Amino acid sequence: QVQLVESGGGLVQAGGSLRLSCAASGRTLSSYRLGWFRQAPGKEREFVAAINWSGGSINYADFVKGRFTISTDNAKNTVYLQMNSLKAEDTAVYYCNARSVLGTLHWGQGTQVTVSS
Repeated sequence: QVQLVESGGGLVQAGGSLRLSCAASGRTLSSYRLGWFRQAPGKEREFVAAINWSGGSINYADFVKGRFTISTDNAKNTVYLQMNSLKAEDTAVYYCNARSVLGTLHWGQGTQVTVSS
């Protein structure tokens, strides 16, 4: 069983930066793909970014390209989302997930990001 715990959310002004962390525990994630999603009030959960545990095959949603960077630190069992040039529309609860090659999916509890304009 994989446990994921997000942290790093908070309140920031538009144009500012935050770095989200997602600490994983429970088993090795070498065969997993890690992702960040977000859900704003009244909206569906949407994809933000994803990366293989090895650090390869990085993908971003178009609306974060050039502003957000996803990365992993295998020694710390952690995946990060560096968010720069934040906009009010980035306000949401951000979730990380881990998907195994067999399709097993695990989610964290989420961390709130609020961007004031």
